[in-house]
Amino acid sequence: MKICRYAVLAGFLMANAFSGVQAHDRPNCAEQRRPSIEFVEIQSEKLAFDPAVPGGVVSQGPLTVKAKLSIPAKRHCRGGLPAVVILHGSAGIDSRGDFYTGGLLEAGIATLEIDMWEARGVTSPANRPLLPILTYPDAFAALAFLSKQEGIDPERIGVMGFSWGAIMTLASATEQVTQHYGDGRRFKAHVANYPLCYGYNNPRLPYFSFGSQNGNPLTGTPVMIQIGELDGYDESAAPCHALKAVLPADEQALVDVVSYPNATHAWDRLMVPIAITDNFAHLGRGGTVEMIPEVEQAYSARQKTVRFFRRQL
Repeated sequence: MKICRYAVLAGFLMANAFSGVQAHDRPNCAEQRRPSIEFVEIQSEKLAFDPAVPGGVVSQGPLTVKAKLSIPAKRHCRGGLPAVVILHGSAGIDSRGDFYTGGLLEAGIATLEIDMWEARGVTSPANRPLLPILTYPDAFAALAFLSKQEGIDPERIGVMGFSWGAIMTLASATEQVTQHYGDGRRFKAHVANYPLCYGYNNPRLPYFSFGSQNGNPLTGTPVMIQIGELDGYDESAAPCHALKAVLPADEQALVDVVSYPNATHAWDRLMVPIAITDNFAHLGRGGTVEMIPEVEQAYSARQKTVRFFRRQL
């Protein structure tokens, strides 16, 4: 009887040791001392305007976009990790990407921040592409890249963006854009920080339709818009609330608008204050936009973002 018990115990220990080795060999298993950071390249598509073709947008061939892939130190062994694509604003990569990445990594969510400007030789907002539609392929190229990464769950990938990137984020929540650029893939959740809400469904701005009432239904995935009440583009939170209000009831249920009092455009950019000039500012009249950091509200926005993705991914 003792021999039998010893044999059973030995078999149990060996099985656990073997399964432990297998688990720790998996890239999404075992807690590390620090997050893993890797600099990668993704394959996107370069677009340009051509009024001579239907739709006005043509492909100019493949485009290589560089990105930073961050994997959390705290990992789990059941299924793949959730992940979030991060899309920068007109100023390019700045502190905001790392700020939100830090919170997401703590929550066990991987991130992929892409550099759309380096790939196109953009050196300042003055020589950015004419409209965000020209960078839509980058968001879905990032989604495709993450979907193929071992240790990432392809069904649990969200997207967030700032200003220019926020416009892309809202576009990625619509059927027309997803079907055209997604190659069968779609994001599961979307966070858009200050996305120029006045521009949507605005006859003066092409490629900005949002919602079934304007022929571009939402995909059915949740959206959170964060906007400062002193935003220099929308001039208040009202355009974002109005954007939600015109949606059909079933699509309104997908969209949450969070406003921050006394917050300017890019209040979560925790760097020295700056002022820029942009033709799209002040409801399209153009002019100066202040970007003044608000530390407390920046951390509040990050916390809401992390909670949103933890709940939705």
